[in-house]
Amino acid sequence: MSSSEEPHPDVILRSEATKDLTMNTYYVYILTNKSQTLYVGVTSDLERRIRQHKSRLVPGFTAKYNITRLVHYEEFTSVHDAIAREKQIKGWLRAKKIALIEEANPGWNDLASAWS
Repeated sequence: MSSSEEPHPDVILRSEATKDLTMNTYYVYILTNKSQTLYVGVTSDLERRIRQHKSRLVPGFTAKYNITRLVHYEEFTSVHDAIAREKQIKGWLRAKKIALIEEANPGWNDLASAWS
């Protein structure tokens, strides 16, 4: 194939094939309960992680206090950026976390209510 020819449409170049495999998404999320106790976490599979919280599969703080309602989440392509953001939010006062939630979700609706 000369340099001016395009590859056959069925041919996927190695760099294109691996691009999708290496493009991960990471999430920072905030959960709450009826008492509006807040929990901040990070995950690479938001739906799976929220299902774990809702079914109390992971013992600990969220299971103990029935923290199962997803009220905020952010997406990142870098795990380092996601972890940094999680630490940043965890360091905030409660009032600032509430302002973040209410900016996009003033009704504190469960953003995962339709997930099975």
